[in-house]
Amino acid sequence: MSLDNQINQLLEPIAELSIAIIFYSITIFDVDIPLIVIWLICASLFFTFYFNWLNIRGFKHALKVIKGDYSSSADPGEVSHFQALTTALSGTVGLGNIAGVAIAVSIGGPGATFWMIVAGILGMATKFLECSLGVKYRIIDKDGQVHGGPMYYLRDGLKEIGYAKTGKLLAVIFAICCVVASLCGSNMLQSNQAYQQFMVAFGSDDSFWSGKGWLFGSILALLVGIVIIGGIKSIAQVTSKIVPFMAFVYLCSCTFILFYHLPEIPTAFGLIIHGAFDPNGVAGGIIGVMIQGFKRATFSSEAGVGAASIAHAAATTKEPIREGYVALIEPFIDTVVICTLTALVIVITGSYQTTQADGVALTSQAFASVIWWFPYLLSVAVLLFALSTMISWAYYGSIAWQYLVGENKAMSLLYKLIFCLFTIIGASISLQSVIDISDSMFFSMAIANIIGLYLLAPMIKKDLKVYQQKYTKKK
Repeated sequence: MSLDNQINQLLEPIAELSIAIIFYSITIFDVDIPLIVIWLICASLFFTFYFNWLNIRGFKHALKVIKGDYSSSADPGEVSHFQALTTALSGTVGLGNIAGVAIAVSIGGPGATFWMIVAGILGMATKFLECSLGVKYRIIDKDGQVHGGPMYYLRDGLKEIGYAKTGKLLAVIFAICCVVASLCGSNMLQSNQAYQQFMVAFGSDDSFWSGKGWLFGSILALLVGIVIIGGIKSIAQVTSKIVPFMAFVYLCSCTFILFYHLPEIPTAFGLIIHGAFDPNGVAGGIIGVMIQGFKRATFSSEAGVGAASIAHAAATTKEPIREGYVALIEPFIDTVVICTLTALVIVITGSYQTTQADGVALTSQAFASVIWWFPYLLSVAVLLFALSTMISWAYYGSIAWQYLVGENKAMSLLYKLIFCLFTIIGASISLQSVIDISDSMFFSMAIANIIGLYLLAPMIKKDLKVYQQKYTKKK
């Protein structure tokens, strides 16, 4: 029995247990709806209306901030607005946009795309709130290193409004979930799908690489380890270069395929709209398709999960609200743009109907249906997606780890070594086991985070009003 198979047998029971716990479902119209998805979508809806559709109204100002119109080198922080955005995007623009979208379309049909877009737009308001809080309650130590994120705004923010004990408990719960999610969710899935795409493009069942996911994972772990040892500044420098490049390569590839099928684009959009509201559709009709779209969009954009606020907390700014504006752009780029293009490629080529492939392999076959060598190009994009996501999540996990065990160089190094070990394990196990563990660990972070968001939203609403008054006067 190969090492990969042995790892699979060990982790499959863990995957089944974890998915059963976090994805406890209720049945509505014969469709099982995970409570955690309802929890996230309700929060996105509430904050969208609570902030009066700031996700739409604030778009123009957000672009100005990212461009650097309000930047000052005298402001506290470690990285620029753009670097904070690319670091956070590198944690979200990953294989969820390729493998996750393929899974949603293969299960929910083309209509899942529509609900992914809706969930992405709604998630912009949640991102604004949690990242504004990330800067508002961050801590900058004597060495200039920033510590921020849900652990800090749950602990200090809730203490400020009279919920000190609740805040401490929620902060610890979030930190534990974040550490586990960084190891299992946004690490193992990336290495797994990078290996699968590598096998599709460069290998076969008879090749040297067959059954050697552990070896591929070891090489990937080495590359990740080299970057994450340097901390947030090193990570920001790498992601600010990788993210624009990988997005450009992938978007150009998708655009080429869509132009190749240009006459069929209206038909593809028709399938998406019809599938979104077809009561007799796959995966349980309208409700089933909606849940598939919401689930994948939430995984992709991470709105409500809180992790991105860890990256945004390091931004050079003295205005927490300003960084919130930057953050609301993330779900738009990640879900509304990139996920939609991926879904269109899969739908317009008909690949979801003609193959039994899943995850990134399905997207790869859609690419190959146009030009045979496109899977090689996709392999480059997948590898960059995987690397950037793992690098960002290694940082998220390290901040949560430091919150739990304290600042200690030896303990920090231990976490990074464990992270690299899980990279190897992820490349060695089956896709379903990875998805189950990934989803359960990832979404578990949202439970504590969203409780805090509801309680702290009034404070940010007051800060937003003050900020808008200043901005209006300047304008």
